[in-house]
Amino acid sequence: MKVLVTGNQGYIGSVLVDMLLEKKYEVVGYDIGYYADCLLYPYNPKIKQIIKDIRDINPEDMKGIDAVIHLAALSNDPLGELAPGLTEEINFSGTIAAAKAAKKAGVKRFIYSSSQSMYGISKLDEELQEDNSEKYPLTAYARTKWEAECELARIADQNFHVISFRPSTVFGASPRLRCDIVYNNLVACAYTTGKIEIKSDGTPWRPVVHIRDVSNAYIAGLEAPLDIVSGQAFNVGIPNGNFTVRELAQAAQRAVVGSTLIFTGEHGNDSRTYRVSFNKILTRLKDYFKPEWDLDRGGKELVEFFKKTNFKEDHFRDRACIRLKQINYLRSHENIDEKLRWTVKREIS
Repeated sequence: MKVLVTGNQGYIGSVLVDMLLEKKYEVVGYDIGYYADCLLYPYNPKIKQIIKDIRDINPEDMKGIDAVIHLAALSNDPLGELAPGLTEEINFSGTIAAAKAAKKAGVKRFIYSSSQSMYGISKLDEELQEDNSEKYPLTAYARTKWEAECELARIADQNFHVISFRPSTVFGASPRLRCDIVYNNLVACAYTTGKIEIKSDGTPWRPVVHIRDVSNAYIAGLEAPLDIVSGQAFNVGIPNGNFTVRELAQAAQRAVVGSTLIFTGEHGNDSRTYRVSFNKILTRLKDYFKPEWDLDRGGKELVEFFKKTNFKEDHFRDRACIRLKQINYLRSHENIDEKLRWTVKREIS
């Protein structure tokens, strides 16, 4: 099977591509290259690479492709608030353009990387379910993810099958590591500074999931029979995969022996708190999605990764590991314009 991965030069895409290659898929990458150079070690998979903005995608880019895994997006709320209209242009319109190009080119499966952020703030006495829970998207990022899912459902038909995955907040090692996501941030902070400082009271809930388990969910979308995945949305996580910030911080402290943990409580009880149900993916896809990673295993992996890459506090705070800093760097050096269009030519390395 020939699979096109959009956003393959990002945090998740860099791991997903290797896993697809290990399983003998033929992979084509499609990426604008904002984070291509954000590497902690040399990494250059042997795949065909298209360097192109998702807003410019067309059916010719999809020629000969059997399935698309669509990761490309402005990847979080701070990026989503960067400039008015850009999130809609990239995350919504870009997604729909990719789907329409894929459909016109005869692609059979379109696997969409959505988000649990669409649920917004919720009651904690119930775990949020894919189909029955209300959606309260509070940010441009969350809203465009939900709106794209709805529009993709209208585009799908008996020959073009859409599967949406809504990952928990991801953690784990990647050649293009992100330290602007919660568990990676906690472990990296503990490792490079010797301490973890939590400014809330530690009570908010956060579902988290390992990067390789998320990648395996996308692969399950490729491999599971269409009668159990077509037109479906799945929360991606592990059994008992909801954790308080306190529990995440304590796991980070366990991973970095000797680190100290402080709860200052200065921000009180963070309102961003939610618990998510993973029953659907763990039952319906039980033969195809078998998560293997928990917090302690993932924390140990990160510490070993930091040792191997000689990871320091400068790396932790650097633009290579913080997506908003990287975009602002490219803008301030006039490598990209206010519409996040490249002003310099990108070459395939």
